[in-house]
Amino acid sequence: MTPAAQTVRAQTTQDVAAAVTEAAARATPLRIVGRGHWLDAGPPARSATPLALDALAGIVAYTPGDLTLTARAGATLADIAAVAGEHGQWLALDPFGTEDGTIGATIATASAGPLAHAFGTPRDAALGLEVVTGDGAVVRTGGRVVKNVAGFDLTRLFTGSWGTLGVITEVTVRLRARPEHDETWLVPLADDRAVDAACRAARTAALAPIALELLDGPLASALGLGARAVLLVRLAGAAAAMRAQRDALRTLGAAAPAPDDIWHRLRTVEPPGSTVLRLSHLPDRIGETWRAASMPDAWRHATPSRGIVRVLLPPAADAGAIARAAAGRCTLIAERAPAPLWTGELAPMPNEELAARVRAAFDPAGILNAGLAAPDA
Repeated sequence: MTPAAQTVRAQTTQDVAAAVTEAAARATPLRIVGRGHWLDAGPPARSATPLALDALAGIVAYTPGDLTLTARAGATLADIAAVAGEHGQWLALDPFGTEDGTIGATIATASAGPLAHAFGTPRDAALGLEVVTGDGAVVRTGGRVVKNVAGFDLTRLFTGSWGTLGVITEVTVRLRARPEHDETWLVPLADDRAVDAACRAARTAALAPIALELLDGPLASALGLGARAVLLVRLAGAAAAMRAQRDALRTLGAAAPAPDDIWHRLRTVEPPGSTVLRLSHLPDRIGETWRAASMPDAWRHATPSRGIVRVLLPPAADAGAIARAAAGRCTLIAERAPAPLWTGELAPMPNEELAARVRAAFDPAGILNAGLAAPDA
C-alpha cells in the first residue's frame, strides 16, 4: 500500500467522484478505507492509494415516524445509535467489532451479528444507497421509504460487494422501535453432543428470541460465563409477553440471567491477529457444522437459525485444518485469514467468472479495492 501521506481523504460525495474519476483516468488502484477495521479482511488487496471516508460523516435525514434514517458512509454505528435512541429506536445491526465502525463499512461488507436471527442482515436493513461507481458516476439505489421497491435491486447487489463495484457514500437504513424489555438468558449445555438437541428444542419451543447464539466452552470461559458450552437466548418485548417467554424458556433447561453487557463482550472478544472463518450449511444440520469447526485452541459460536458457525483461531493455528474438514461438508467463508490460505484451501469460488463480469460493468478500469473478492455478494 502506498504511504499514508498519499491518502486521499474525501469530505463530500463530489470529492469521492473526483478522486475515482482521476484514478480511473490514470489506472491508479484505490483502497477504500472507513475506520480501517477491515483492512486485513478478505483476500490480500493489491498495493493502492487509500481513499479515506472517515471524514464523510454525519446524519443526512431522520424521519422517526417512518423509522428511516440516512447517514453518510463515515458515520459510526455509535452516531446512529445516539440519534435513534433519542426517539426510542435503534438500528438492529450488531456486526462484530466496536461501535466506532462505520455504517458504510458495515453495508459494504454485509457484516451481521447475532441480531440477524430475528432482524436479518444488512441487506434487509439497507433501503437505499448513494454510490460512486468505478467510472466516477454517482448513482442512487432504492429510496428513503420502506415501500420503494421499484426496479432492479442494486441496493442488495452493492451490499456485501466489499467496495469492488463502487464506493458507498451514503446509506438509508430501516430502524426498529426499541423493545420495552430486553434481557438475555444463558442455558448451559453438557457438551458438543447436546448441541443438536438444544437447537431442536429452541426451534420448537414457544419462544421468539431476537437473538439465539451458541457458544463453546472455551469461548464461554473467555467471556466470563464458565467453562461449559452455553446457549444465549435474548428475549425482548412488552411485560406480558416477557412472562410467557420466560415460561417457555424453562423447556430448554436451567436458565440463568446473563451479564448485561454479554453481547458487547461477544462482539469485541476477537483477539488481534486472529484468523476468523465462517462455516455454513442448512440450519437443521447445525450440529454437523458445529463439529466440523472443532479444533484445539479455537473459539466457536453459532447462530443456529442461520446455520452459521463462526470460528476464531489464534495466529499460529492451522486454519487449513478446518478448511479441509469443511470440504464437501459445508460452505467455508473467510473473514480474516493468512495470505497463504487464499492460494490453497480458500481458492476462488466457481462463480468467479460471473463476479468478474459484474465487476467490470461497474468498475471498467478495475481500480476499486483491486484484489479483493466479495464473498457475500
